[in-house]
Amino acid sequence: MKAFDYIEIRVPAKPQYVSVIRLMISGLAVRVGFSYDEIEDLKIATSEAVTNVVHHAYKESDEGEVVVGCALFEDKIEIMVSDYGVSFNFEEIKSKVGPYHEEDNVELLREGGLGIYLMETLMDEVKMNNEGGVTVFMTKYVTKEQVKEYVERITT
Repeated sequence: MKAFDYIEIRVPAKPQYVSVIRLMISGLAVRVGFSYDEIEDLKIATSEAVTNVVHHAYKESDEGEVVVGCALFEDKIEIMVSDYGVSFNFEEIKSKVGPYHEEDNVELLREGGLGIYLMETLMDEVKMNNEGGVTVFMTKYVTKEQVKEYVERITT
């Protein structure tokens, strides 16, 4: 028996397909057992990764595609967003991104930096590879109840 199920979808690198990816992530996250808020976090982080591909990877061509793969485990989801377009230096971009603080005006955030910031904030793990395109690997663990199942109840 496999430790996880793997689902992959390939869509054209066009803005109208970002919503398709969001629907896929939502449906798969429900199967793993994520809460509503966690599913929203997953959708936002994945949307940011896909939107980066749409806006930056295939500037010269309309023929690009986005590959989104999801590995579903009992306690987590691993999401891969990949393209074969123009690469970028993640460490260089990341060094220009933050840190950001709650009192910062969101309208003043640098373009391009907010997406990476959101991915890293909303997911438990984010890794990027930018050799021959860009591949983003994001992991989110299912949050378990903080109260033990068999706790003695105290009534007043």
